[in-house]
Amino acid sequence: MRYFIFSAAGLFIVLACIQKPKQQYDLIIRNGTVYDGSGSAPFTGDIAIQGDTIAAIGKLSDASGKKEIDATGLAVAPGFINMLSWADQNLLKDGRSMSDIKQGVTLEVFGEGWSPGPMKRKSKVAVDSLWTTLGGYFNWLQKKGTSPNVASFVGQTSVRNYVMGYDNRKPTDAELVQMKQLVQQAMEEGAMGLGTSLIYAPATYASTEELIELSKVASQYGGIYTTHMRSEGDFILDAVNETIRIAKEAKIHTEIYHMKINIARNWNKIDTLLTKIDSAQKAGLKVTANMYPYTASATGLTSRLPNWVQEGGAKVMRQKLKTPAIRKKVLYEMEMGIPYKNSGPEYVVLMGFRLDSLNKLYKGKRLSEVARLHGKNADETVIDLIVRDKSRIEALYYQQSEDNIKRIIQLPYVSFGSDGGSETIDDKNLEEGAHPRSYGTFARVLAKYVRDEKLISLQEAVRRLTSLPASNLKIKKRGSLKTGYYGDIAIFNPAKIQDYATFEKPKQYATGMVHVFVNGVQVLQNGEHTGAKPGRTVRGPGYKAKKKTS
Repeated sequence: MRYFIFSAAGLFIVLACIQKPKQQYDLIIRNGTVYDGSGSAPFTGDIAIQGDTIAAIGKLSDASGKKEIDATGLAVAPGFINMLSWADQNLLKDGRSMSDIKQGVTLEVFGEGWSPGPMKRKSKVAVDSLWTTLGGYFNWLQKKGTSPNVASFVGQTSVRNYVMGYDNRKPTDAELVQMKQLVQQAMEEGAMGLGTSLIYAPATYASTEELIELSKVASQYGGIYTTHMRSEGDFILDAVNETIRIAKEAKIHTEIYHMKINIARNWNKIDTLLTKIDSAQKAGLKVTANMYPYTASATGLTSRLPNWVQEGGAKVMRQKLKTPAIRKKVLYEMEMGIPYKNSGPEYVVLMGFRLDSLNKLYKGKRLSEVARLHGKNADETVIDLIVRDKSRIEALYYQQSEDNIKRIIQLPYVSFGSDGGSETIDDKNLEEGAHPRSYGTFARVLAKYVRDEKLISLQEAVRRLTSLPASNLKIKKRGSLKTGYYGDIAIFNPAKIQDYATFEKPKQYATGMVHVFVNGVQVLQNGEHTGAKPGRTVRGPGYKAKKKTS
């Protein structure tokens, strides 16, 4: 009996001394300061990745990774979501998404008015235009490969242009049905909802009632309505009233694109604007917004022209502008009814032209100086340049108040979007004009407004860059650091994250982002792109998988 007891005790001691094999993962990120996206206080811990998924979070001392990263002193956050991206064409040329990956962006969201589909096949189809639908674009881009994930709204401009071109009129009953069918198709192909840009032709030709009807289709599929409102200046309060009406009558979550107030005389409308949004939210409507943190916007000089002269498209418009009687009427309306941003053409900077001859003369100059060199007033100069260059001529408009930007940044329902592309800097495009938001939006939020000015906490900024937009878009398993979520992760140094892009020298990458993972695959290592392209299409709530999309 004593022998049996001794043997059992000995066996227990031996078994206790045998270590269990460690759980092994593909990757463990150790000792990082974890900002999980919820807005809660950060904690120090480890994150394990298996395949494309977060497998464990906590103190993982009893586990090992095939690869391990020491994130001591670094912030570990969910990958950032760019709520307003124009990278849909950039990614076809270079799928690495350099300027955004270097800021931790792991999801690009397209579709402000124009979306990659629907579109009509052209007679001479370029290599990268081999699709006619939004789903077709997704399939084509997936085939080419991208570093970030992508998503898109279906653009109301694209839908209207597909059916009606640049006609300034009410759609027929048959045309409205066709537009609704196009929205339905795009929603089933994975669109996040309906996106509008109502300040530009031909979108501006749509009535509120037309927008409500299209939004109802998106609402039926669980999508949202997101809008560049009809006005961001003199008539901004009317514009937000329309936005709230659409939200109410279409029973749809509504988001305001790049919320801002233009022109100095309107800056004091910020309180009324925010009160209207607050009242709508208290009444049970879901109204949110996004923004970019710069006092200058960028758009074409064509935004100075009356909408009626743009009917029929750019080529027709230029012919109209050559007609003396029409030109005279346009000049009168420009002088009387379309104010310059802030107080005059000295606040408008021309970013670039299609023609090299015009670039050499005028690129980077203020419109007031260009007009002096041209020998005519600013409005006549604008018309002459648009006709000659056969383009919309991109320009910077210094029109916003820094104080209002700070007010909007602090709103808990505001996320962020660059309203720009995601580009690779090379010798060919280095001298091209650009807005610094394409290279610095997300780093600028973290550097200027979080670290330096302490407007919001880092954990709140991370929430607004991650889980807030993911929740608004109803995206599953992204936007947070949780077990079972996809491995979209941004690891950065909060003390060193910095944007360098300026209006004078916009093409400069941000620094301070150390590592980035997309679907568990490392795309940024020690600040340098790995070349990996693990990005996927993130589909909206109405997605219905089909065997093939043309």
